[in-house]
Amino acid sequence: MKKVVTKSVSIAGRTLTLEVGRMAQQTNSSILARYGDTMVLVTVLSNRKKQGSGFMPLSVDYVERLYAGGIIKGSRWVKREGRPTDDAILASRLIDRSLRPLFPSNFFDEVQVIVTLLSTDGQNSHDLLSLIAASAALHISDIPWNGPIGAVQVGYINQNGSEAGIVGPVVNPLISEMEYSDLDLTVTATQDRVVMIEAGAKQLPEDKMLEAVEVGLNEIKTIIKIIEELKKEVGKQKYTYSASAENADLKQEIERYVKKELDENELKRVFLAQGEGETSRDTILDQLVELLGEKYSREDIQREFDKILKKKIRAMTLSGSRLDGRKYDQIRPIDIEIGLLPRTHGSALFSRGLTQVLSVATLANPSLEQWIETAEGMEEKRYIHHYSMPPYATGETGRIGTPGRREIGHGALAEKAIASVVPSQDAFPYTIRVVSEIMSSDGSTSMASTCGSTLALMDAGVPILAPVAGISIGLMDTGKKDGYVLLTDIRGLEDFNGNMDFKVAGSEAGITAIQLDVKLNDNFTGLNLKMISETFEAAKKARLEVLEKMLAVIPQSRKGVSQYAPKVVTIKIPQEKIGEVIGPGGKNIRNIIATTAAAVDMADDGTVTISSIDPEAVEKAVKWIEGMTREIQVGEIYEGEVKRILPFGAFVEIVPGKEGLVHVSKMSGEFVTKPEDVVNIGSQVRVWVDEIDEMGRVNLSMLFDEGGVPLKKERAPRMEGPRRDFGPRRDSGFDRGRGGPRRGGFGGGRSY
Repeated sequence: MKKVVTKSVSIAGRTLTLEVGRMAQQTNSSILARYGDTMVLVTVLSNRKKQGSGFMPLSVDYVERLYAGGIIKGSRWVKREGRPTDDAILASRLIDRSLRPLFPSNFFDEVQVIVTLLSTDGQNSHDLLSLIAASAALHISDIPWNGPIGAVQVGYINQNGSEAGIVGPVVNPLISEMEYSDLDLTVTATQDRVVMIEAGAKQLPEDKMLEAVEVGLNEIKTIIKIIEELKKEVGKQKYTYSASAENADLKQEIERYVKKELDENELKRVFLAQGEGETSRDTILDQLVELLGEKYSREDIQREFDKILKKKIRAMTLSGSRLDGRKYDQIRPIDIEIGLLPRTHGSALFSRGLTQVLSVATLANPSLEQWIETAEGMEEKRYIHHYSMPPYATGETGRIGTPGRREIGHGALAEKAIASVVPSQDAFPYTIRVVSEIMSSDGSTSMASTCGSTLALMDAGVPILAPVAGISIGLMDTGKKDGYVLLTDIRGLEDFNGNMDFKVAGSEAGITAIQLDVKLNDNFTGLNLKMISETFEAAKKARLEVLEKMLAVIPQSRKGVSQYAPKVVTIKIPQEKIGEVIGPGGKNIRNIIATTAAAVDMADDGTVTISSIDPEAVEKAVKWIEGMTREIQVGEIYEGEVKRILPFGAFVEIVPGKEGLVHVSKMSGEFVTKPEDVVNIGSQVRVWVDEIDEMGRVNLSMLFDEGGVPLKKERAPRMEGPRRDFGPRRDSGFDRGRGGPRRGGFGGGRSY
């Protein structure tokens, strides 16, 4: 009989439960985790027969089942979940970035972590629960890993949009509470050191962000405690793995070559030439393989060469000068161009050193917003950022296909950095898409994409709340405990050979996004609050410098959108008028679209969105709909067009889509035999509203005095008693056989 072990603890007033032994018995370990009514299963398995060559082959797969929220896939034909959604990929990356730094540096066995979402209550984050469960599963398994870690989400709740409404940092806020939060922070840490941060914020000042991190660290200790208790009861002994043996002879030969061929000046030249088609690391590696290839494999040569090169680069950097000659806090040269592409709605080319990004903004009708199917239901996005990095960006050849996990992750970070400054739909009724094409990559393309996106949006005339820039701060430890230097605007080799990639994006007022990844070693075990505070200060200084250069090119968003962008107007009509605008079977709205050539979208709440590249088409459609839905008042005067002529009078369109009848008796002060004696179809006539009867029919008059004032005649009193038949009857209103009201029409609304 299987033994089930459970540990529970209260976090933010809700019970977190970790359970072992109920499911997935053939794995190295598995955890069934629950928080509220959200449940995930995390399994961990290693393959000792399959090893990576110089890297840790960890894979994290997040399986999001729609049954977890009681949902069947909305597709008409496909009901089974397909490829992972972007949200599932981002959750996988979040877990991977938290777990990977704690594997031993010489451990290369393949490890697979699979997360299956089993139940979601729509209020508790399953990404966060999955991260905690993955940490617990690895810690109790026999797989070598230097955990555990804990994770929390922190919000900064602001309930009324004012300073007085800020309550402060809240641990694990409910999803419904996040609507009022200025911060969405996930922090992962060991007992006392931060190893991963992911955050989106509404221009939150650095001191409040640091406060939120500190609150998260304190709560994480409680989570780590129950994971340790679980390990004491059911934990397995870590197995012994075979680390790659160091080849002393190979190491000596490479060191001799590097010492002879790569002095400090030569190494700086190699570093500066990286990515420019000249001598680079790969060229030197090729030379080593040609020299030593008969005795050693390329993989062994590369592994030892990278180790030696890393030590040399770190030593030179820590000696006081970076390889490209910059100071520790110096940003590479920045070059900016905007409006490059003639027919796009907004474009910008942002270059920082060898990193170069082309960002292009596209504006569209609000109906083109993105719908996302999740276990919690359908979500919508009106600001979308996509990131694309082709092989040529790193000077390589390769396959171009669907976006990989890295592209999705970098795109999401740049999107998060800008999302909080995108104007509301009421202020700017557009769906907005920005695509960042990476032209060249040499460090922090996601932050360059953030800068490029801001510039492209401003070039497109999007009235963003504040311009946003981003920068990456690196770190190299000195080999002494808590000894380190911070490096502003790190390049690719500094990232690869350093300990930290801390990306911070924001405006002049505060932070909008953070992403932290670390590489741990014996001397560097993560970030403490002092390190984080210093990083925030360095990032802010650099961010303001980048913003200054951006605003020198385009100080504010353009006043109007591009002539090639659609012009969008949103109006609100009474809900009871929706059926009138749509018409029977959609007749009226189709007529508006066909006549004006404008796109018209109707929402259930009466919001009508009209868009077209032609401003006149938009204006015509707006007037048409406003005319159809406005209340006609007795005594109002209109310039109208005769649309139909019948023996008893003429129908005049006084506003688009709405007609009234001018009876022959009201066409002239003299007797009129037939309407054609006074008007023709298409005639422009001046009329005033004489009457609106109980059925809503409009009766008009063309009678005016010499001064243009409507003549008001006394009406004959109604006859009492039974009606006498005087033969064919002329009605002063609509012909009852043709114009009476009827029910039915498009979507169950009323049509008139």
